[in-house]
Amino acid sequence: MADMKELLLNMFDIGIGVATLTKEKLEELQKEVVEKGRMTREEGLDFVEGLRRRSEKAREQLDLWVARRVEEQVKKLDLATREDVAELQRKIDELHSLLNRNHQ
Repeated sequence: MADMKELLLNMFDIGIGVATLTKEKLEELQKEVVEKGRMTREEGLDFVEGLRRRSEKAREQLDLWVARRVEEQVKKLDLATREDVAELQRKIDELHSLLNRNHQ
């Protein structure tokens, strides 16, 4: 059974599906392997918990990867960042203040 578990874990890690598994899908998988006698109920529960943790980790890694790719593309487009806009606003406010002082 350990070999089957390892095989299933390896298969599970393949592809992006790991990041999108829902609780219901995990429970369905657990029920299926237990019903087919490939794992005991406890092994199935442990297996599903491991898959849930892997799924959460994969989802976090995917989110980070997407954020980095978006950031890279924004840099390539040479778009102003929030910090750039905030700095420009600060300079505009400073210039308005100077103009108001000079016209008084």
